[in-house]
Amino acid sequence: MAEIKDPENTILIELKTGTVVIELLADVAPGHAQRMKDLARAGAYDGVVFHRVIDGFMAQTGDVANGNATKDSFNIRRAGTGGSDLPDLKAEFSGIPHDRGTLGAARSQNPHSANSQFFINFNDNHFLNRQYTVYGRVISGMEHVDQIVRGEPPASPDRMIKVTVAADAQA
Repeated sequence: MAEIKDPENTILIELKTGTVVIELLADVAPGHAQRMKDLARAGAYDGVVFHRVIDGFMAQTGDVANGNATKDSFNIRRAGTGGSDLPDLKAEFSGIPHDRGTLGAARSQNPHSANSQFFINFNDNHFLNRQYTVYGRVISGMEHVDQIVRGEPPASPDRMIKVTVAADAQA
């Protein structure tokens, strides 16, 4: 596992093949970084599927309202249509490029509609630069992201088993 420099701004995502370590860019996108930490601490991301996974592009997840595969109400066709109970976030666009392994905030056509959903870039996707907020980067475990089942939606989607703020895991 990568060296964790700032445990308060590092997210651990447990997948079936191993742990993905994400360094949040709290200095670049403080609202988005804080939202991810709040939802992780609430356990909201645990069990949520990757509902849109496009080979050569990205893996999208984070629909805490409709994407939790551990709930009886789960319906893969609804995954990706919701967010959280928290208000949408104001865009925090920056000059950070959408490189392989960066974390971007998913949103509708409204630039200020990001909420809980996010995506991890499989490749450099610079056409997204300054259009979607970049608020983290994978520092370890990208090989696990690469193994996420593809599909829109996948027939049998992978899920985030547990999402933790590293500072809490070390406690």
